[in-house]
Amino acid sequence: MGWSVRRQTGLTFHSPARSWKGYTLVTPLAGDATLLLDMDGRIVQRWHQPGFRVFQAELLPSGNLLALGTDTSLPPPPETPFDQPPPPFERHIRRLGGNASHLRELDWGGQAVWEYHNETLHHDFVRTPNGHTLVATWVEIPTELASQVQGGVRRPGEVFPPMLSDDILEIDAAGQEVDRIRLWQLLDPVDDPICPLEPRWEWTHLNSLAVTGDGHVVFSCRGNSRIGIVERPSGTLRWKFGAPETTHQHHATSLPNGNIQVFDNGMHRIGMSFSRVVEIDPATNKVVWEYTGDPPEQFFSGHISGAERLPNGNVLVCEGTSGRVFEVTPRQEVVWEWINPVQTFNRGRYGSWLFRAHRYSPDYPGLSGGSLDPHAFADLNRLYGLP
Repeated sequence: MGWSVRRQTGLTFHSPARSWKGYTLVTPLAGDATLLLDMDGRIVQRWHQPGFRVFQAELLPSGNLLALGTDTSLPPPPETPFDQPPPPFERHIRRLGGNASHLRELDWGGQAVWEYHNETLHHDFVRTPNGHTLVATWVEIPTELASQVQGGVRRPGEVFPPMLSDDILEIDAAGQEVDRIRLWQLLDPVDDPICPLEPRWEWTHLNSLAVTGDGHVVFSCRGNSRIGIVERPSGTLRWKFGAPETTHQHHATSLPNGNIQVFDNGMHRIGMSFSRVVEIDPATNKVVWEYTGDPPEQFFSGHISGAERLPNGNVLVCEGTSGRVFEVTPRQEVVWEWINPVQTFNRGRYGSWLFRAHRYSPDYPGLSGGSLDPHAFADLNRLYGLP
């Protein structure tokens, strides 16, 4: 989807009678701050992290913010031509989307109260009820397995780095590993191939993590367009789904009814590219609900993005590349829309990208201890045109 460079930003539409009231958390991708918005689209809280490029964040029930980001003092990504020997692993992963170096927990005032440093971190995390945290990490896979992985672009003369996949780590409050899921041991190199239009640098490229109501792990992988559920504690793969039904999807989550909701980006879809949000019944592999644009091409984000089911059945959608966050009803009616006015510099250009958005009810425990007064951020709201 294209949009005018002079488009309206901030709150563009709100139907109070049909929206689910709360506060919306957004993190302008590669910026240094996370913002909490009221239903009028005004900033009511800001967590500022100078020296970090923040990728995404979530508000914990404690009122602390858990944020994934990269230390800006790290060397910039290398610009190695594809026909030259690739950089070593620790430099190569800096070239990949979603890379991070720290997972930090900040109190309401922005002070770090916990930190986990791991330069293989990327994309997503889950804080579990027992205080442990699931994180995604890049790993190099064995050469023999890499040679069996199908798909991917093979340009003449290209010198490939060792192929990457993902391990999902569970760490305790001290940052010590207590469990590990190796996705590259659960997926099949032939049945789960890399998209033929994607580089052969990565097989899976995990981009989301979630946990079901009974404690199993839900994952989404962009590189081979696969989502799945890993049974715990056995570590076996109990379900998988993906291309051609969904392509390069993000943000697979478990719903209370046991179904899986996912933002189906639709990049490299057969035919015209368009995005949709789908609810899938794992028992039948059938799509039981979906949201698409009208016409379909009106709604499209080729990468990043997400969708969150709200308690009243509405869905909060983050169309990431346009910086558009909107709420839709089960009947596909848009009842709230906000356009990100914050421009950040990422990969050589300015944009309004958002990886994900979250909404919290007014009685959410994490909101009980802090001020939510937009007047406290009057200067910032004026700067971004949020009256």
